[in-house]
Amino acid sequence: MAKVKKKLTTAQMRVRKKTKEENHRPPMIEGIDAEEDIQQHADPIWLHQHGFWEYIRDEGEKHEADTEDRDKR
Repeated sequence: MAKVKKKLTTAQMRVRKKTKEENHRPPMIEGIDAEEDIQQHADPIWLHQHGFWEYIRDEGEKHEADTEDRDKR
């Protein structure tokens, strides 16, 4: 026989909603914020297809950023 689901009371729903909001964390990929990971690893075609146009860099900007990364190493 199937178990009958009981509806939550209004007070229980408020507590559940408050707890969910408090425990909400931003999505992480290997300990890095998801948006930062996208900026670091996505290619321009993927960014364009998914509407992340603000993250697309020009070739000149990309070249400058790559040389800065090499200088830091």
